Amino acid sequence: MGFIWDFVFFLFSTTVLGAAVLLLSFYVFFFNLINIQKGQEPPGPRPLPLLGNLLQLDLKKPHQSLYELSKKYGSVFTVYFGIQKVVVLAGYKTVKEALVNYAEEFGDRDMPPIVEDSNRGHGILFANGDTWKELRRFALSTLRDFGMGKRIAESKILDECDHLIEVLENHQGKPFDTLPPLTRATANVVSSLVYGSRFEYNDSRFKNLVAHAHQTIRLSGSPSIQLYNMFPRLASWVKNRHLILRNYDLTVSDVKDLVKHLKETLVPHSCRGLVDCFLIRKQKEVKKTENEQDTPFTEENLMFTVTNLFAAGTDTTAATLRWALLLMAKYPQIQDKVQEELSRVVGNRQVQVDDRKNLPYIDAVIHETQRLANILPMSIPHKTSRDVTFQGFFIKKDTSVFPLLTSVLFDESKWESPYMFNPSHFLDAEGKFILRDAFLPFSAGRRACLGEGLAKMELFLFFTCLLQRFRFTPPAGVLPSELDLTPAVGFTLNPLPHELCAVNRQ
Repeated sequence: MGFIWDFVFFLFSTTVLGAAVLLLSFYVFFFNLINIQKGQEPPGPRPLPLLGNLLQLDLKKPHQSLYELSKKYGSVFTVYFGIQKVVVLAGYKTVKEALVNYAEEFGDRDMPPIVEDSNRGHGILFANGDTWKELRRFALSTLRDFGMGKRIAESKILDECDHLIEVLENHQGKPFDTLPPLTRATANVVSSLVYGSRFEYNDSRFKNLVAHAHQTIRLSGSPSIQLYNMFPRLASWVKNRHLILRNYDLTVSDVKDLVKHLKETLVPHSCRGLVDCFLIRKQKEVKKTENEQDTPFTEENLMFTVTNLFAAGTDTTAATLRWALLLMAKYPQIQDKVQEELSRVVGNRQVQVDDRKNLPYIDAVIHETQRLANILPMSIPHKTSRDVTFQGFFIKKDTSVFPLLTSVLFDESKWESPYMFNPSHFLDAEGKFILRDAFLPFSAGRRACLGEGLAKMELFLFFTCLLQRFRFTPPAGVLPSELDLTPAVGFTLNPLPHELCAVNRQ
């Protein structure tokens, strides 16, 4: 909170610009207050001039602050991040209704200033309009062609499991940081689909790509970047902004080199991965239009589509796996049940995706890990594409919207023990797996995660292969109960830095 007060002082000490912003904020404040008094807009805590509701938010865990506010102001409420008005959607019923039944109205992507600085409207994650629709269709169909959610992807993941197991065996049961091997393993699955090949774990370019993606996602949720997004003209000096932009420049440079090699070895009508398919499609589109800028298949969109897929497909899956192993070490009795079921059903043979239906307890543990880990607590910000009246409230076009996924995954009306690790949430009385309606870690609607099928397959295969081979324990001298489940600060919720031991069971 001290950092916020320092920033407040800086704002008001910048006299001329501060006065102009103050006048503007008073205008926005009173304009919106009139609308609220008319009963047209969702309720919410009264904002302060310029600061909005900043002093009511913990910027290290804003999702928790918003969840607490939802208990007072309801499932649809307004909060001000500085002078920016945000409508928050809370609870399973409201989030699902908005994203599915009002998919078009709530389906645009909001672009915070840090995203504008880095992506500039290119790619598939932070883009809108016809270009985004075309690129998303292309990415979905191409990834499916390369086996996303199918047997081809299964073989790629199992191959990567072997490489990951070899890395963990090299630690010989000694403590190791789970971050590097798990992020590199999940990044290689994405790389095999995007580039057509995997990387060695010690490849320097690959290590840089993975590290830069992880750091960028972590820094994007830092308090200083949130303040920059609220006050971009006044806070452009923050160190984390410059680190993020540097990471993007380095990543794009590396991706360009990789794409250059694929261009030089491109064989028409024979795609090795998504990049090849994009390049071939681009050639066809340019021939038709005679101008690259008349098609969404441009060099810029290729670069950012690749970086979007790589970052999103690596960080969230790796984070979930890290939580899963940490939870196994913290709750050894649950790890016992997982390994008993594996031994009874699979034995020593290689696990396959088809085994999932015969491993209900393991399936429940994986789903409960996703629920409790709450990897993307505020989703990725949405924006209204048009004026909409939702649940009796009027929400203007271009309003930022936060579908608060943490309020769905911890909805007290949907989960018996929402704040505990309880695999029974996904088991019926007979021990059979049941999928709960309020399980929305991948969001929903037109902006739902396009890699959901791949992520589910990765989580199941990586988790079962690792638990089949290893027993995960805390380092010597650390009790399971002492393992910390507090999430690190970031745009996604990773575990805090920690080490585990992978003890070979065979």
